[in-house]
Amino acid sequence: MRFLDDDLAKLTLRLGVGGLMLFHGFHKVIHGVSGIKAMLSASGLPDVLAYGVYAGELVAPLLLILGIYSRASAGVVAFTMLSAIYLAHANALLALGKHGAPLIELPLFYLLASLAIMLLGPGRYAINSR
Repeated sequence: MRFLDDDLAKLTLRLGVGGLMLFHGFHKVIHGVSGIKAMLSASGLPDVLAYGVYAGELVAPLLLILGIYSRASAGVVAFTMLSAIYLAHANALLALGKHGAPLIELPLFYLLASLAIMLLGPGRYAINSR
């Protein structure tokens, strides 16, 4: 008999990624996306793409928490993190911080955790579980 099951682990992963990512989204709501617009412009991309951060840091995390379209929502978060790594951390991909961890540790963690959710699925503790 198992004390904990895989579905509880999937719920924990969804709540962790979604809940923590919401803080980043709330920051963008309060302070705007002008910094992201500047990074996009500096990379030669249209700055209107900055508004996509609301999908990746607000809508998708909320859907992850609720367990609605979790695989697709995790894909949106993963794409957001790939974009963040490219725009904000491209020059530090192999750089280490003063404690020996990669400088891109947090966005990389969100990226990998989102990919894990995509592969594992939402589990039975999700609104649209099968």
